[in-house]
Amino acid sequence: YKPAVTFSINNSDAVTSVSQSLKDDTLRLFDIKKEIHVVPNFIDTKKYDNPYSDCERELIANADEKIITHISNIRKVKRVDNVIEIFDRIQQKMPAKLVIVGEGPEKKSLEKLCQKKGITEKVLFVGNSHEVDKILCFSDLFILPSEHESFGLVALEAMACGVPVISSNAGGLPEVNIQGQSGYLSEVGDVEEMAKNALKILQDPEEHLKFKRKAKLISKSFETKAIVPMYEEIYENAMNKVNSKN
Repeated sequence: YKPAVTFSINNSDAVTSVSQSLKDDTLRLFDIKKEIHVVPNFIDTKKYDNPYSDCERELIANADEKIITHISNIRKVKRVDNVIEIFDRIQQKMPAKLVIVGEGPEKKSLEKLCQKKGITEKVLFVGNSHEVDKILCFSDLFILPSEHESFGLVALEAMACGVPVISSNAGGLPEVNIQGQSGYLSEVGDVEEMAKNALKILQDPEEHLKFKRKAKLISKSFETKAIVPMYEEIYENAMNKVNSKN
C-alpha cells in the first residue's frame, strides 16, 4: 500500500497526525512532500468528572484490594502477557485484582498464563464493554505496556477518570502519559521496572492521590474545546486554498 498511501497524503489538501511520534514515523517511512499538522485525539472530560453513585467496587474486589485495569483488543502488539506479568509481581506484594476489558486473539493464551501462575481467581476477563468509564471509576491503576501506540486514547480516558498510568515508552504514549506526573514510562517489555513503578504509586496513599490528581489535570489539556478549534483552523485554511484556486 506504500505507493497509494504516499500518493494520498501528498495529494490531500490537509494532513493531520494524532501525535508527533506518528508524524515522525510517516515522514520516515514515506516520501512525503506535504505538511503534516499534529492534532492530538480529544475527549469530553465532563463525561468523567462525576463519579458514579452506583460504582459497585465491592463486586470486583475486597476493600483492602487494589484494582488494576487494562483495556485493549488483546492482540500481540498490546503485550497483555506483560500486563499479567506486572500484575503477578504486584499481587505478590499487596492484595490486588486485575480487570482485563476487551476481546481478541490472545485471550485464550492469557487465560492459560493466569492458570500457570495460579492467579486465575485474581484476574477477571470481562469482555467488551460500552461502559469503560464505569470500570475506570473504581480502578486504582491502569497498565498499557503496548509495543506501539499511535496515541494511546485509552490511557487518556483512564487519566480523565483520575487513574494513574503505567505504560511503555512507545509511540505517542509519552505525549499523553507524562513521566513522573500522570504515571510512569518504561521501555517496551521491562515488566520489572513497570511493576516497581506500579508498587511505588500503590503502596503510598499520598503518592497515589498525587498521581490521581495530576493525571486528571493533564487530561484536561486534551479537552474537546481545546483540540477541535485546531481542526477547524486546518479545515478553514484548506477550504480557503481550494476556493482561491477556483
